[in-house]
Amino acid sequence: MNTHLEDNYRHKGLRKQLVDTLRTKGITDEAVLNAINEVPRHVFLDSSFVELAYQDKAFPIGSGQTISQPHTVAFQTQLLQVEKGMKVLEIGTGSGYQACVLAALGAKVFSIERQRNLFFKTKEILEQLPFKVKTFLGDGYEGLPTYQPFDRIIITAGAPSIPEALVKQMKTGGIMVIPMDNAKGDGQTMLRVTKMDDGSLKKEEFGDFKFVPMLKEIGND
Repeated sequence: MNTHLEDNYRHKGLRKQLVDTLRTKGITDEAVLNAINEVPRHVFLDSSFVELAYQDKAFPIGSGQTISQPHTVAFQTQLLQVEKGMKVLEIGTGSGYQACVLAALGAKVFSIERQRNLFFKTKEILEQLPFKVKTFLGDGYEGLPTYQPFDRIIITAGAPSIPEALVKQMKTGGIMVIPMDNAKGDGQTMLRVTKMDDGSLKKEEFGDFKFVPMLKEIGND
Protein backbone atom coordinates (compact mmCIF):
# COMPACT_ATOMS: atom_id res chain seq x y z
CA MET A 1 0.00 0.00 0.00
CA ASN A 2 1.13 3.54 -0.78
CA THR A 3 2.65 4.95 2.45
CA HIS A 4 0.56 8.07 1.89
CA LEU A 5 -2.51 5.83 2.42
CA GLU A 6 -1.29 4.79 5.86
CA ASP A 7 -3.80 5.60 8.60
CA ASN A 8 -2.00 5.66 11.95
CA TYR A 9 -2.88 6.54 15.55
CA ARG A 10 -1.87 10.14 14.99
CA HIS A 11 -4.23 10.48 12.02
CA LYS A 12 -7.04 8.87 14.01
CA GLY A 13 -6.40 11.21 16.93
CA LEU A 14 -6.50 14.25 14.63
CA ARG A 15 -9.77 12.97 13.14
CA LYS A 16 -11.32 12.66 16.56
CA GLN A 17 -10.35 16.29 17.26
CA LEU A 18 -11.92 17.29 13.93
CA VAL A 19 -15.17 15.54 14.88
CA ASP A 20 -15.17 17.42 18.20
CA THR A 21 -14.68 20.70 16.28
CA LEU A 22 -17.60 19.89 13.95
CA ARG A 23 -19.78 19.14 16.97
CA THR A 24 -19.05 22.59 18.40
CA LYS A 25 -19.95 24.09 14.99
CA GLY A 26 -23.44 22.59 15.09
CA ILE A 27 -23.17 19.21 13.35
CA THR A 28 -25.53 17.00 15.38
CA ASP A 29 -26.04 13.89 13.23
CA GLU A 30 -23.99 11.18 14.96
CA ALA A 31 -23.99 8.94 11.88
CA VAL A 32 -22.41 11.77 9.86
CA LEU A 33 -19.85 12.46 12.59
CA ASN A 34 -18.99 8.74 12.71
CA ALA A 35 -18.50 8.72 8.93
CA ILE A 36 -16.17 11.76 9.15
CA ASN A 37 -14.29 9.90 11.88
CA GLU A 38 -13.96 6.84 9.65
CA VAL A 39 -12.68 8.46 6.44
CA PRO A 40 -8.94 9.30 6.36
CA ARG A 41 -9.05 12.82 4.85
CA HIS A 42 -5.25 13.05 4.59
CA VAL A 43 -5.13 10.48 1.76
CA PHE A 44 -7.06 12.86 -0.53
CA LEU A 45 -4.45 15.62 -0.17
CA ASP A 46 -0.85 15.82 -1.29
CA SER A 47 1.39 14.23 1.35
CA SER A 48 2.79 17.63 2.34
CA PHE A 49 -0.67 18.47 3.68
CA VAL A 50 -0.93 15.55 6.13
CA GLU A 51 -0.52 17.74 9.23
CA LEU A 52 -3.13 20.18 7.91
CA ALA A 53 -5.63 17.62 6.62
CA TYR A 54 -7.67 17.60 9.81
CA GLN A 55 -8.10 21.33 10.13
CA ASP A 56 -11.56 22.58 9.21
CA LYS A 57 -10.32 24.18 5.99
CA ALA A 58 -10.64 23.73 2.23
CA PHE A 59 -7.49 22.98 0.20
CA PRO A 60 -6.64 23.07 -3.53
CA ILE A 61 -6.44 19.65 -5.23
CA GLY A 62 -5.50 20.75 -8.76
CA SER A 63 -7.59 21.37 -11.89
CA GLY A 64 -8.92 24.53 -10.25
CA GLN A 65 -10.82 22.43 -7.69
CA THR A 66 -10.73 22.20 -3.92
CA ILE A 67 -11.44 19.58 -1.29
CA SER A 68 -14.30 21.16 0.65
CA GLN A 69 -13.77 22.01 4.28
CA PRO A 70 -14.98 19.22 6.58
CA HIS A 71 -17.75 21.40 8.04
CA THR A 72 -19.22 21.92 4.55
CA VAL A 73 -19.03 18.18 3.81
CA ALA A 74 -20.67 17.35 7.14
CA PHE A 75 -23.29 20.10 6.71
CA GLN A 76 -24.34 18.97 3.23
CA THR A 77 -24.34 15.31 4.29
CA GLN A 78 -26.48 16.07 7.35
CA LEU A 79 -29.03 17.91 5.16
CA LEU A 80 -29.12 14.94 2.79
CA GLN A 81 -30.54 12.60 5.47
CA VAL A 82 -28.88 9.51 4.02
CA GLU A 83 -30.03 6.08 5.13
CA LYS A 84 -28.17 2.82 4.62
CA GLY A 85 -28.73 1.26 1.21
CA MET A 86 -29.89 4.48 -0.48
CA LYS A 87 -28.70 5.28 -4.01
CA VAL A 88 -26.90 8.62 -3.92
CA LEU A 89 -25.77 10.58 -6.97
CA GLU A 90 -22.89 12.99 -6.35
CA ILE A 91 -22.20 15.74 -8.88
CA GLY A 92 -18.51 16.67 -8.68
CA THR A 93 -16.31 13.83 -7.37
CA GLY A 94 -13.40 16.20 -6.82
CA SER A 95 -10.97 14.60 -4.38
CA GLY A 96 -13.37 11.72 -3.60
CA TYR A 97 -13.61 12.68 0.09
CA GLN A 98 -17.33 13.54 0.11
CA ALA A 99 -18.13 10.34 -1.84
CA CYS A 100 -16.31 8.24 0.78
CA VAL A 101 -18.19 9.95 3.63
CA LEU A 102 -21.45 8.99 1.88
CA ALA A 103 -20.19 5.43 1.35
CA ALA A 104 -19.21 5.24 5.04
CA LEU A 105 -22.89 5.96 5.82
CA GLY A 106 -23.82 2.83 3.87
CA ALA A 107 -25.01 4.59 0.71
CA LYS A 108 -24.57 3.21 -2.80
CA VAL A 109 -22.60 6.10 -4.27
CA PHE A 110 -22.53 7.09 -7.95
CA SER A 111 -20.25 10.05 -8.57
CA ILE A 112 -19.64 12.16 -11.70
CA GLU A 113 -16.51 14.24 -12.37
CA ARG A 114 -16.06 16.41 -15.49
CA GLN A 115 -12.30 17.08 -15.14
CA ARG A 116 -10.50 14.24 -16.91
CA ASN A 117 -7.16 14.58 -15.07
CA LEU A 118 -8.85 14.84 -11.67
CA PHE A 119 -11.16 11.92 -12.50
CA PHE A 120 -8.26 9.50 -13.12
CA LYS A 121 -6.22 10.77 -10.17
CA THR A 122 -9.16 10.34 -7.77
CA LYS A 123 -10.22 6.98 -9.24
CA GLU A 124 -6.74 5.62 -8.47
CA ILE A 125 -6.99 6.73 -4.82
CA LEU A 126 -10.54 5.38 -4.41
CA GLU A 127 -9.53 1.97 -5.73
CA GLN A 128 -7.08 1.63 -2.82
CA LEU A 129 -9.67 2.47 -0.15
CA PRO A 130 -12.35 0.24 1.43
CA PHE A 131 -15.21 2.59 0.48
CA LYS A 132 -17.24 1.51 -2.54
CA VAL A 133 -17.82 4.40 -4.96
CA LYS A 134 -18.80 4.10 -8.63
CA THR A 135 -17.11 6.94 -10.54
CA PHE A 136 -18.03 8.34 -13.95
CA LEU A 137 -16.37 10.87 -16.25
CA GLY A 138 -19.15 13.06 -17.58
CA ASP A 139 -21.30 16.19 -17.46
CA GLY A 140 -22.96 16.56 -14.06
CA TYR A 141 -25.83 18.54 -15.55
CA GLU A 142 -26.89 15.39 -17.40
CA GLY A 143 -26.71 13.12 -14.35
CA LEU A 144 -26.72 9.34 -14.88
CA PRO A 145 -30.03 8.43 -16.54
CA THR A 146 -28.95 4.77 -16.89
CA TYR A 147 -28.77 4.38 -13.10
CA GLN A 148 -31.84 6.41 -12.10
CA PRO A 149 -33.86 6.86 -9.98
CA PHE A 150 -31.81 8.14 -7.05
CA ASP A 151 -32.93 8.53 -3.44
CA ARG A 152 -30.54 11.43 -2.92
CA ILE A 153 -28.54 13.84 -5.08
CA ILE A 154 -25.72 16.02 -3.76
CA ILE A 155 -24.08 18.78 -5.78
CA THR A 156 -20.64 19.91 -4.63
CA ALA A 157 -20.26 22.99 -6.85
CA GLY A 158 -22.12 26.27 -7.19
CA ALA A 159 -25.02 25.85 -9.63
CA PRO A 160 -26.85 28.69 -11.42
CA SER A 161 -30.17 26.80 -11.17
CA ILE A 162 -31.60 23.39 -10.30
CA PRO A 163 -30.72 21.12 -13.26
CA GLU A 164 -33.92 19.75 -14.80
CA ALA A 165 -32.31 16.43 -15.81
CA LEU A 166 -31.35 15.79 -12.18
CA VAL A 167 -34.88 16.51 -10.91
CA LYS A 168 -36.18 13.87 -13.36
CA GLN A 169 -33.69 11.35 -11.95
CA MET A 170 -34.88 11.82 -8.34
CA LYS A 171 -37.32 9.43 -6.73
CA THR A 172 -40.58 10.87 -5.44
CA GLY A 173 -39.79 11.86 -1.86
CA GLY A 174 -36.12 12.14 -2.82
CA ILE A 175 -33.84 14.95 -1.63
CA MET A 176 -31.29 17.06 -3.50
CA VAL A 177 -28.80 19.28 -1.68
CA ILE A 178 -27.50 22.01 -3.96
CA PRO A 179 -25.48 25.21 -3.40
CA MET A 180 -27.32 27.66 -5.69
CA ASP A 181 -25.81 30.93 -6.88
CA ASN A 182 -27.30 33.85 -4.98
CA ALA A 183 -28.70 37.02 -6.57
CA LYS A 184 -25.74 39.10 -5.39
CA GLY A 185 -23.32 36.89 -7.30
CA ASP A 186 -20.90 36.57 -4.38
CA GLY A 187 -21.55 32.99 -3.37
CA GLN A 188 -24.26 30.34 -2.99
CA THR A 189 -27.26 29.63 -0.80
CA MET A 190 -27.48 26.02 0.36
CA LEU A 191 -30.81 24.54 -0.72
CA ARG A 192 -32.47 21.29 0.25
CA VAL A 193 -34.94 20.36 -2.47
CA THR A 194 -37.53 17.63 -1.82
CA LYS A 195 -39.50 16.09 -4.71
CA MET A 196 -43.13 15.92 -3.58
CA ASP A 197 -45.77 13.35 -4.57
CA ASP A 198 -47.24 15.68 -7.21
CA GLY A 199 -43.80 16.30 -8.75
CA SER A 200 -43.47 19.80 -7.27
CA LEU A 201 -40.31 20.83 -5.44
CA LYS A 202 -40.20 21.92 -1.82
CA LYS A 203 -37.20 24.21 -1.27
CA GLU A 204 -35.56 25.02 2.07
CA GLU A 205 -32.63 27.43 2.53
CA PHE A 206 -29.71 26.80 4.89
CA GLY A 207 -27.34 29.76 4.78
CA ASP A 208 -24.56 31.11 2.59
CA PHE A 209 -21.53 29.23 1.27
CA LYS A 210 -18.79 29.63 -1.33
CA PHE A 211 -18.18 26.87 -3.89
CA VAL A 212 -16.28 26.57 -7.16
CA PRO A 213 -18.70 26.90 -10.12
CA MET A 214 -20.50 23.90 -11.58
CA LEU A 215 -19.34 23.67 -15.20
CA LYS A 216 -20.70 21.81 -18.19
CA GLU A 217 -19.01 19.19 -20.36
CA ILE A 218 -15.79 17.27 -19.87
CA GLY A 219 -12.53 19.23 -19.49
CA ASN A 220 -8.83 18.45 -19.27
CA ASP A 221 -7.76 21.48 -17.20
